[in-house]
Amino acid sequence: MDVSTHIEAVLAEVRRRNPGEAEFHQAVTEVLDSLGPALARHPEYVRGAIVDRICEPERQVMFRVPWVDDEGAVRVNRGFRVEFNSALGPYKGGLRFHPSVNLGIVKFLGFEQIFKNALTGMGIGGGKGGSDFDPRGRSDGEVMRFCQSFMTELYRHIGENTDVPAGDIGVGGREIGYLFGQYKRLTNRFDAGVLTGKPVAWGGSHARTEATGYGTVFFAEEMLATRGKSFDGRRVVVSGSGNVALYAIEKVHALGGTVVACSDSSGYVVDEGGVDLELLKELKEIRRERLSVYAEVKQSARFSDRGTLYDVPCDVALPCATQNEIGREEALSLTKNGVLAVVEGANMPSTPEAVEVFGEAGVLFGPGKAANAGGVATSALEMQQNASRDRWTFEQTETRLAAVMRDVHAECRRTAEEYGGSADDYVLGANIAGFLRVADAMQAQGIV
Repeated sequence: MDVSTHIEAVLAEVRRRNPGEAEFHQAVTEVLDSLGPALARHPEYVRGAIVDRICEPERQVMFRVPWVDDEGAVRVNRGFRVEFNSALGPYKGGLRFHPSVNLGIVKFLGFEQIFKNALTGMGIGGGKGGSDFDPRGRSDGEVMRFCQSFMTELYRHIGENTDVPAGDIGVGGREIGYLFGQYKRLTNRFDAGVLTGKPVAWGGSHARTEATGYGTVFFAEEMLATRGKSFDGRRVVVSGSGNVALYAIEKVHALGGTVVACSDSSGYVVDEGGVDLELLKELKEIRRERLSVYAEVKQSARFSDRGTLYDVPCDVALPCATQNEIGREEALSLTKNGVLAVVEGANMPSTPEAVEVFGEAGVLFGPGKAANAGGVATSALEMQQNASRDRWTFEQTETRLAAVMRDVHAECRRTAEEYGGSADDYVLGANIAGFLRVADAMQAQGIV
């Protein structure tokens, strides 16, 4: 069987086995479309069915999560954990609490995590999990009771040498605290390394909160440098206003750029003088307000619920919200306004049609599996600190993060050229580089 026939057969089987899981199909297609040159050079991976095996999770867990709200009513949600690939180390990936979560979403995220984690070089496998529970608008007591019920099932599947969850959308320090407390209660062990994203006071790492946003900007900085450019004086838009977006904004401003717009699910705000980060943090993290309040507080800003953030002229776009937020129309709007680079802080925020538009326009495009790897890289650094019962300074950790992102960037460019593409083809480079690291380990470990 030739390589293209093999890839088509694997894709057909993925679609047959996983009906209706559009995001998972999209993620698998995006990776497999890049692997032709690697499989042609390594036919042993075809014979060993490496691609077939890498597309099938090693384990999928789905469970009921009953809990009681503040009015005494019993609620029921679904919990998920997909342990996708452990060839390079324990499963590693976040937990997402959001109404959109279903098995297909978790599988798409877990599949992406395999290659993202491999690119960091940190010795961690790929997994993901979560629930369709929505913590927004819930009291601390309700969130605690949900997390305790969720962990009552999840705890039997995780461990510092088995599977190490972290936070994601809807899972921050509060949720990690409740989850860890219930794990400790059930196991009678203080296994600090079983969850990452913990507060620094009891086993967390400095710079972990900032890591995904900072890392995305570090990667974008390296991309711009290949064109002799930097963030200094650049107009930037950042989608989202959660953790990743907040710290991407912070680092862009530190590097001399100006973030002129950000968004949430209700619309977007434009602040030509630069988004006021302290005001944004207060509104989103403390008061938990919608973004429209920003424009009410700061009269020089304007809020809009028409069109999209990507209609705002910019030099750099950092999509940091959610999957498939940039379609063909948004991509055309960005390129029309002269965007230089689009760098993904979220997981798969650009559709295939959007990526095609960027390629045709010569726009630098950084895929999420490379550009936002800083979060999980710093989680691995947190695991190192937990294992040695050590704590690094913020500066030490940020220095390690920056070095990891430079290495990921360099590896993507080197691999893309080695396998017949342009050095600017970060999609090709990231997919092949991540795949080869996992495939080599799977080949060495046999048919397991």
